[in-house]
Amino acid sequence: MKEIPDYRPPMQILESVLYCDDLDQCGIFYEQVIGLNLVSCQPGRHRFYRLRRGMLLLFRAEVTQTETVLVAGQAIPKHGMQGNGHLAFAIEPEQYKSMADRLVAFQISIESEIVWPSGGKSLYCRDPAGNSIEFATPQIWFDGVP
Repeated sequence: MKEIPDYRPPMQILESVLYCDDLDQCGIFYEQVIGLNLVSCQPGRHRFYRLRRGMLLLFRAEVTQTETVLVAGQAIPKHGMQGNGHLAFAIEPEQYKSMADRLVAFQISIESEIVWPSGGKSLYCRDPAGNSIEFATPQIWFDGVP
């Protein structure tokens, strides 16, 4: 393999995508239950949310798999998936209990809670589309992170 001068691997994930058929129902979950701020919405196509340094994009796969979207005259590749996806939100250790309490208050079933060997914790539930949603302390992957 040829070495590329000054190459560095990517530093983080900029955007993550989940797919759902009912954007309005998922919108209620992500906006009211989790508390994310809606940045962009195109009914029947997408809902976009900004986190600190990343974006969560919700798409209807049947639309993004078939439509052509041009930006400055260039096409965004068609994309989509079948089945349930997974996304983990990072939370601080002191947020763990309040997140669990919030899910219960909104009658969202907690599927699983895990205390990892590293000391991190994960809380799992499902969004209205059936995607597996995790709320995890960074310690599940990164030692020494508070």
